[in-house]
Parts: sequence; C-alpha cells; structure tokens
Amino acid sequence: MAPSPSRSRSVMTLVCAIIHLVGAVQFTFAVFYDWTRVKIPREVQEMGSGFGGKLVYLTFWDAILQAVYFTVCLINDAAGDHSPNPPNPPLIRRIKDYMFAAFAFPIAMFVGVTFWSIMAIDRELVLPKKLDAYFPFWLNHIMHTNIVIFILLEMFLSCRKYPTKKKGLAGLTIFMATYLSWTFVIYYNTNLWVYPVMNVMDWPSRIFFLLAMLAFCLILYLVGDFINNKRWGHNYSKLSPKNSVKNSNGKSTKKIN
Repeated sequence: MAPSPSRSRSVMTLVCAIIHLVGAVQFTFAVFYDWTRVKIPREVQEMGSGFGGKLVYLTFWDAILQAVYFTVCLINDAAGDHSPNPPNPPLIRRIKDYMFAAFAFPIAMFVGVTFWSIMAIDRELVLPKKLDAYFPFWLNHIMHTNIVIFILLEMFLSCRKYPTKKKGLAGLTIFMATYLSWTFVIYYNTNLWVYPVMNVMDWPSRIFFLLAMLAFCLILYLVGDFINNKRWGHNYSKLSPKNSVKNSNGKSTKKIN
C-alpha cells in the first residue's frame, strides 16, 4: 500500500530538517574555523591577511550567508510553516523564502561555478598552490563545493514561493553592488585588487569585468526562479486568480474547466 500524503510530507519535513541542521552547523563551523584558525602570513599572500581580513572575499561573505540562511531554515522548521502553500505564512517563512531567492541560491551558485571554472583553467588565479599548507582541503570543499550541493538539495526538497522579480532582483543587486563597492575600498587601502586578473586590466576592462559579475548573478537569479517554478509552481497555480471563481457567497472556489 502506498504511503499516505501526510506521511510522505512528514518524512520530507524530517529530511529537510536534517539537511538544514547539517548545513547550519557546517557553514557556521567553516566561518569560525576560517576566521580563527586559518592564518596566512602576509609574506605568503597579503590579500586576506591585511586590510579587511577574510571579509575581502565573496566566498567568506557567502559562507556567512549560508550559515545564516540554514539557521533561519531551522527556526522555520521548529516554529514556522513548511507546508507547500501556507495561506498566511509567518514572518520567518517569508524571510526564509526571500533569502533563498534573492541571496542564498544565486550567490552560492555564483561562488561555486566561478571558483571551479577558474580553478580548472588556472588555480593560481583563485587558490594558489602555496596556500595548501594554510587552507585545508576540507575547508575549501565546504566553501566552494558543499554550498552548491546543499543549496541544490534545498531547491528540490524544500518548497518556497519566490518574490516578484522586481523585489528579488533588487535585493540581489543591492547585495552585489555593496560587495563590488567594497572591492574599491580594498583597492584604495591596499593598492591591490581582490581578483588578481584585475591588476593587469585597464579601467574600462575592470568596470566591464565587475558589471559582468553582477550580470551573471542576476542571470543565476532568473535560473533559480525558473527551476523553482518548474519544481514547485503547481502548488501556487492551484490557487491563482485565473483558476478560481467566486461563488454566490463571495468565497473563492476552484474553477472547473
């Protein structure tokens, strides 16, 4: 006999809670370990060891973001609402859904895809071999591999409602614009660019490079929106205005075609 829908939902809720717990613990530990234990001498690499510390890297921003996001997921599991389409979602559920759409998914995918793409071409541009003695192999995979694995698991196993494109893209644009502006502050104080390739570029090329980073993030947002709609959109289309009509009492009922 096939399991009942309610039992299937309970099992899925438990699986998601375990993923959220593992994600929150590992990303929080990674941030703590990287900040407190990974000490790279300035003579080996100045970037990340001087002005701004670890916060010069988008990877570190993303690790903090994922730690916060999966912690929010845990709070929602315990005190929020994890049903596919709650009629009146609590604040923590709305925060969770927006964080995933605007920040957690596009930033995690951006960091993972760009890091491993450049790593395949020339690792010296992202993680020079001389850093292997200071930056553990396992920490590298938590920050550049697990972020992609866990955010994809979250995409396909946990339902959410994306915000309007205007609100979602606005949040992501503000986040990335803040980080990209921060790279200029870093350059002003260190005379070095966070991304070594920018040291050999002229100013028009640098501006184009940064705008391309922003554009790629925005594209990843749209990719996330598309995947989410394909995976979970049926939960919301059931209650869309065009699929319902009002009866004589003024209550909405499902429209029969």
